[in-house]
Amino acid sequence: MDLVRTATAAGVTTLTLDSPANRNALSSALIEQFLGALAAAREDPLTRVVVITHTGPVFCSGADLKETAAALPGRRLPVELMSDLLAVLAGFPKPVLARIGGPARAGGLGLIGAADIAVCADTATFAFTEVRLGVIPAVISATVLPRLAPRAAAELYLTGDVFDGPRAAEIGLVTRSVPVAELDAAVDAYCASLCRGGPLALAGTKELLSRTRKPAIDDELADLARLSAGYFTSPEGREGVAARREKRDPEWVV
Repeated sequence: MDLVRTATAAGVTTLTLDSPANRNALSSALIEQFLGALAAAREDPLTRVVVITHTGPVFCSGADLKETAAALPGRRLPVELMSDLLAVLAGFPKPVLARIGGPARAGGLGLIGAADIAVCADTATFAFTEVRLGVIPAVISATVLPRLAPRAAAELYLTGDVFDGPRAAEIGLVTRSVPVAELDAAVDAYCASLCRGGPLALAGTKELLSRTRKPAIDDELADLARLSAGYFTSPEGREGVAARREKRDPEWVV
C-alpha cells in the first residue's frame, strides 16, 4: 500500500501522507516510505522544492500508538524511527515546505518544525499531547523548540492544550496561517519564490541557517529517541497509550 504518494511538476515534488484511516499516523511503514520518497527527491535534478501535505482531514496525528502498544521488546518503536525521519528532513539540502490543512498532533508537529516553511489553514489545530499519554515530547523537541517562543513552549508542552492556526503562527510553529480557501495559493506562491533561487545557493543558505545548532542534530535526535522510548515503555506510558486507544482517562487523572 502506498502510504506516501509522490508527484513532481514545475520543480516541486509533493509528498502526500496517504493513510487517512489512522489519521496519517507515523507508523514504521509510513516512515520507511517517507524516507524512500525523500531519498528519491534528493537525487532528482527536477526537484527544486519538496512540499509535505496530506489526504483526509488530519495532517498527522503523531506516532502510531497501535503499533507502539503492540511492539515486541527489542524492536524500535515508531517514535524512535521518527528520529531518523526528522534527521533527514532537518538536513535535507532542498527547501521543504509543509502544507497543513487540518489537525496536527505530537509527532506531526515534529514534521512541521523540520520544514523550512510551514503554512497552515486558520482552522487547523495543534497540540503537544504527549504529557496526557504519560510520555514526553522528546524527539520532536529537536526540530520544534528552535521555532517556538520559550514561554509558549512551556505552556503548550506542559498543558497539552489545543491551539489554532493563528496561535501557531504567533509563537513560531508555522510561518503563516491563512484562510483555508487561500491555503493552496499561499503554498504555490512560496514554491514559485523558492524555485527562483539557485539550487546550490539554497542548499548553502540552509546550512548557514543551521550552523549555530549544537550538538549536531543527528546526535541530539539519537539521544532524544532513547529518552522517548524509555517513557513509552514505562508503566505510565503504557497506561497512557492504552487509555487513549480505549477512549478513557488514564488512571492518574483526578
